[in-house]
Amino acid sequence: MRSKGGGGARARQASPRTLAIAGVVALAVIIAVVLAVVLSGGNKSSSTGPFPTTGSATWAGALPGAIETRNLFEGIPQSGLVLGNPNAPATLTEFIDLQCPVCQEFESTQLQPLVDKYVRTGKLNIKMQPWSIRGPDSNRGQAATIAAASQNRAFQFAELLYLNQGVENTGWLNDNMVSTAASSVDGLKPQQVSSDEGSSSVKSTVSSVDGTATAGRLNSTPTLLLNHKGQKPQIVARSLPVLSQLESQIESAIAG
Repeated sequence: MRSKGGGGARARQASPRTLAIAGVVALAVIIAVVLAVVLSGGNKSSSTGPFPTTGSATWAGALPGAIETRNLFEGIPQSGLVLGNPNAPATLTEFIDLQCPVCQEFESTQLQPLVDKYVRTGKLNIKMQPWSIRGPDSNRGQAATIAAASQNRAFQFAELLYLNQGVENTGWLNDNMVSTAASSVDGLKPQQVSSDEGSSSVKSTVSSVDGTATAGRLNSTPTLLLNHKGQKPQIVARSLPVLSQLESQIESAIAG
């Protein structure tokens, strides 16, 4: 029954205790979301499948940079871990870790001019040596890149991981990221990459890369070696090189 004062029934109000509980719950949700973002390393991929049978840079769940990566390497011969003309007069060997932020800077800023100027013109080939020196995510990145190399697409795969690199050893380079990156590369079969990661062939290559690095007393990434065809590789950089200096060294190696 309405009161004669015309004000109607008094509206119910939440108790201070109820409001406090609701606030705590809301705060807990916000914290959980923030932690999820941080622990994922800011991973730019939210894809969890289903993944295509064969990768494509235009796949709906493709990683950022997939089309640019395709364009960078399109038309250049690739055999295993070697990019470019196998008979090129000079070879640049790169020891890289897929988690290394300095490697990421080299691959995302200096690789393209080197590819366009020297590799695409047949003057230089690049030999990738995927190495693992920074922790668990590095191990997975190394194995997955070598697995992609068996399909002659290691450079596209590694480039995409660098363009979408997360925070070191936060679990960002998980199975989902491997499959998403593989699915973003034209012609790469993501299921084969996943199944080949633990193969004896991949383990053998991992052992070879590690052995070469140990024999050369290498202790950092990126480490770059350069040589004229048939000559012994020489270290030209143990961190991010100065591009103009590296180009000058490449010119000398090409000339022999």
